[in-house]
Amino acid sequence: MAGKTLISPLSDPNRDPKTHNKAILAELYNSLARGETETVTRLLTADLEWWFHGPPHCQHMMRVLTGESLPGDFKFQPRSITAIDDRVIAEGWEGTQAYWVHVWTLKDGLITQFREYFNTWLTVRDLRPPGWQVGLRPASPTLWQSHAMNLSLPGLVLAI
Repeated sequence: MAGKTLISPLSDPNRDPKTHNKAILAELYNSLARGETETVTRLLTADLEWWFHGPPHCQHMMRVLTGESLPGDFKFQPRSITAIDDRVIAEGWEGTQAYWVHVWTLKDGLITQFREYFNTWLTVRDLRPPGWQVGLRPASPTLWQSHAMNLSLPGLVLAI
């Protein structure tokens, strides 16, 4: 369109933080699928904190982020993306052999922390004291739970 300036969904100042963070993660996964490593690098801080739980040979995302493997070696296609405060949880699976959960922490529009859970059932719980920021604390301490089909997997609780 002539004369009309388009605003990138990632730079829209009117977007609420949760929606903005989900858009950043959607862009990350889309960029990985297209092999656009420059875009991926732009979304991450240089000192990204990383944590992994699962079989050592399944550290797929970290291998992609460090350049040890190509973006297409393992396809990350999130089945769900959920924002909770400054964190975004992406979940995906391929059949019954590969189930993953990624928990990303964002600050000022950049990804600062990454937690990768592979073939692990994850429950995210809010462990803040009941009086913390009255009205903002959810009614249930369970904020998110894995949606993996009927898989028998080890479980972990992520306390935030």
